[in-house]
Amino acid sequence: MDQTEVIYNGACPICAREIAGYRRLSEAGGLPIRYTDLNAADLARLSLSAEDAARRLHVVQEGRLIAGFPAFLALWSSMPRMRWLARLLGLPGLRTVIGAAYERIAAPLLYALHRRRRNRALHKARPGG
Repeated sequence: MDQTEVIYNGACPICAREIAGYRRLSEAGGLPIRYTDLNAADLARLSLSAEDAARRLHVVQEGRLIAGFPAFLALWSSMPRMRWLARLLGLPGLRTVIGAAYERIAAPLLYALHRRRRNRALHKARPGG
């Protein structure tokens, strides 16, 4: 099995907590899954900007870059304890609804929180900020 690589935003507390759970499952099962924080990654090798990477989860599997809800399905499919979830949420009707909810609600919300945290940090780092 080729190694799966998960590109996630380690600066996002919600994202980091979720990925920590996946990492524990991966390590416990000896799964070939690598977790890469986008804030310390060479994203150019994937033709991916830091802003695009921060907007949604990305997974590299078999040389293909997968983004958004399909990335979750790819990740879950590669984890025996999560395959049931990938199968369930990958069903045509559910995949469409859950995928739309992720793309229209969850991903934009997480990205907005990321931008707010980043802007606050930049403001505090400025002299007089």
